[in-house]
Amino acid sequence: MIKVLIVEDSPVMRELLTYIINSDPKLHVVGVAVNGEEAIGAVAKLKPDIVTMDIHMPKMGGIEATRRIMETNPVPIIIVSGNNQAKEVAYSFQLMEAGAIAVMLRPPGIGHPDHKSESRKLIQTLKLMSEIKVVRRSKRITKDRDTLPPEIAQDMPKAVSTSQIIAIGASTGGPPAIMKIISGLPKDFPLPILIVQHIAQGFVEGFVEWLSLTCDYPLHLAVQGEKLLPGNGYIAPDGFHTGVDYAQRIVLSGHAPENGLKPSVAYLFRTVAQVYGPNATGIILTGMGRDGADELKLMRDAGAVTIAQDFESSVVHGMPGVAIEIGAAKYILSPENMVKYLISKDK
Repeated sequence: MIKVLIVEDSPVMRELLTYIINSDPKLHVVGVAVNGEEAIGAVAKLKPDIVTMDIHMPKMGGIEATRRIMETNPVPIIIVSGNNQAKEVAYSFQLMEAGAIAVMLRPPGIGHPDHKSESRKLIQTLKLMSEIKVVRRSKRITKDRDTLPPEIAQDMPKAVSTSQIIAIGASTGGPPAIMKIISGLPKDFPLPILIVQHIAQGFVEGFVEWLSLTCDYPLHLAVQGEKLLPGNGYIAPDGFHTGVDYAQRIVLSGHAPENGLKPSVAYLFRTVAQVYGPNATGIILTGMGRDGADELKLMRDAGAVTIAQDFESSVVHGMPGVAIEIGAAKYILSPENMVKYLISKDK
C-alpha cells in the first residue's frame, strides 16, 4: 500500500483528491495538511511514501514547505497545480528547484468529461513517483565540482570543437538540471541547442519562460521549419516529436509516441545522429525509463560527443543509467561540469 499525504488548503480540493487517490486499491491517503507548516509535521509523523503539494497556502506556501521537507525528512513530492497559467507555472518550477520531482494539473471534478482520464494520470504518477528514492536536499551534492577529471579536461577542446549542435533530453528531475546547464552558458555561446523535456501537458510554455528568467541564452518553443540559429535554444512543444532535417531546420512530427512518449528524446537524438553525425553533442539527463539511451548510442557510434548525467546529481538515474550501461555515453558528468565541458570549446 502506497501512503499518500495531501497538502491542500481548499476543503473541496482536499475532498476531491482524497476521493481520487483512495479509489485505487494500491493507494491510501494517510493524512491531509492545510498549509506548509502542517505538512512538515505530517511528513515527520506519518512517514508517507509520497506527497501531493499545493502551491499557494496560508502561513507557509508550497515552496518553503518543500524546501524544508527535503532538508529534514525527504520524500517524493508531486506538485498538483490548480492551473497552468504562466505565473502559476513559474511557481511550479520554483517548487522543483526546491526539490519537488514532478508537476501536473489537478484533475477536474466529478462529472467533467476529463475527470476519469486525468484522475488516471494522477494515480499513475503517484504510483511511479513513489518508487523514487530521494535524499536530503542539503546534502545532495557535496563534492567539489570545480575541477573536471584531468583526462576529461585534457580531451575537451578537441572533442567539442567540431560540434555544430547540442541535443539535450530529460525527464523526471530534468528542469532544474537543464536550468543549471543553460544558466551557466555565456550570452555569446555560439551553438544552437535542442531540448526535449518530458513534462505534463500545458506546462512547456511556462517552462520556457521560467528558463528564460534564469539565463542570457535566448530560448524559444520549437516551430516547424524554423532554421536553427547559432546561440539559440529550442524546446520541444506539447504533443510533437522534435528533431532536425538535412536543411538544419526544425521538424515537428505527429508520429506515434516512442517509448510511450511524445515528444520523445529518442526522436531528437536519432535525427541529430542522422543529420550531424560526428558534428554534434548529445546530453541525456535524469529521468525514468530508457527514452533516448539507444539513440544516444547511435550518436556516439556516428562520432558525436555523448554525455550522461552522473548518479549523484540525478533525481532518477534511469535514462542516463541505461545510456551508461549500454556504452552510449563517452563522459559521465554533473550538470555543473557539463557547463565547463560545453564552454571549453571557446578556450
